[in-house]
Amino acid sequence: MTDSAVRTTATQLFAQYGEDAVVIATLRAAEVAALGDADALQHWDDVIAYLEKGVENGPLN
Repeated sequence: MTDSAVRTTATQLFAQYGEDAVVIATLRAAEVAALGDADALQHWDDVIAYLEKGVENGPLN
């Protein structure tokens, strides 16, 4: 996944769920981890990191 895809996913989750976006991303990461999809897991881990960084620095929007 590209940085753009991570940013887009994170921004969309934040717009829909607010600060709960990290929780939703974590749940999705757990789902793909259970399926053994390492690439998707990396994407969701990157999304989580982006959201956590964004939440610390203010809204992503």
